[in-house]
Amino acid sequence: MVTKTLVNHCLSTSYDQIPQEVILHGKRSLLNWMGVAAGASAHPSIDILLELTNELKTAEQVSIFGREEKVDLLMAALINGTSSHIFDYDDTHLDTIHHPSGPIAPVVLALGEHLGLSGKEILHAFILGCEAELRIANAVYPSHYQLGWHITSSTGVFGAAIAAGILLKLDQEQMLWALGIAGTQASGLREVFGTMTKPFHPGKAAQNGLLAALLAKKGFTSSEKILEAKRGFANVLAPEHDLEKVNVNWGKDWELLKNSFKPYACGIVLHPSIDACIYLHKNVSLEDLKSIELKVNPYVLELTGKETPQTGLEGKFSVYFTAAIAFLDGDASEKQYTDEKVKDEKIIAMQKKISITVDEAIKEEEVEVKAILKDGSELTHKVEHAKGSIQNPMLEEELLTKFNSLVEDILGKSSTAQMAEILLHLDEYPSIDELIHSNKKSEVLSK
Repeated sequence: MVTKTLVNHCLSTSYDQIPQEVILHGKRSLLNWMGVAAGASAHPSIDILLELTNELKTAEQVSIFGREEKVDLLMAALINGTSSHIFDYDDTHLDTIHHPSGPIAPVVLALGEHLGLSGKEILHAFILGCEAELRIANAVYPSHYQLGWHITSSTGVFGAAIAAGILLKLDQEQMLWALGIAGTQASGLREVFGTMTKPFHPGKAAQNGLLAALLAKKGFTSSEKILEAKRGFANVLAPEHDLEKVNVNWGKDWELLKNSFKPYACGIVLHPSIDACIYLHKNVSLEDLKSIELKVNPYVLELTGKETPQTGLEGKFSVYFTAAIAFLDGDASEKQYTDEKVKDEKIIAMQKKISITVDEAIKEEEVEVKAILKDGSELTHKVEHAKGSIQNPMLEEELLTKFNSLVEDILGKSSTAQMAEILLHLDEYPSIDELIHSNKKSEVLSK
């Protein structure tokens, strides 16, 4: 009954039943998502996907954010979802290392544009889709993730199907089929991290979830107990799981409120180390520094242990490179993660001064750092909650600064400002026509 109960919860939760703080966080999540999606829209991987789309001669139905092209619904979900994860700068549910907006936002915006839906309808489906995927992620984490599955993709497909199903007005039986179709498409392997295929994952989850709902609406049947069945999602893909977490305290506890926003363009496990090295950047000169010692949670080396990254993308999975740029530049934005930077001799030399020690007593959001100076003195610092965490969140003003930094070079100041204004007041708009219109370059781009 786990799957059926979840469907009933999603179908019976109206927009007015969602607390205002959840609605506000949903808007901010969409703003953050749009920033990273439009900001990465010129990436070579997006060019490849659009080139393929042109070769397939698909219909021109809905928008690619940050681009002028229009593509069909399914390819839009794939491309916008992929774009949003390229920078590894998207939102993160820290309890499960899940990026909830990536598989959901492309679906609700594509359907919203195609069907002429209101901002409130879109936001409603977005919030419930995110809530569902995060609860499923809670149920299978950490064993599912430790097996090597990319949880954003493998559980995000369910949220995408639910969000699409709500907007397509599926009934209970159709929604159950949609989850069954989605579940059999659950995929995404951590082996591909550091390549173009990692950001492909949330895009594929979005596309697969949307396809599942579209098929279900036409009567395409599937299992009606995909989450709990003996050969269903949890039993096959998570040796240890607790499916009670899927529906517990529905409507009272909101997982979306645990969604955090990144101030740095890399995996969340690196953020404490970045904060620590930025602290050293402000307090220690390179000339005086002998070495840096970082004591980290085991996940840091497991996920980001690349010692000699060869590309900017690989640099996002290197604690050594990331710590080096944080100390040298005092930042770790997308502008730090370039192919040129990873080959910079000064940065490579800095990496050699950094040593990493794993300590299971260090929590995922913590790090301890020690700078050893050439005169023999030491400077120590502990980060308990990295910037961007729930305990130390980015403020809306900081989110807007991040959004502007990502989008202005793509769309210009005027369009960027219009887009942000619409997203932060999305439920006040009878359609998203103005949002789509804002996805056009201003006459004068920011310099």
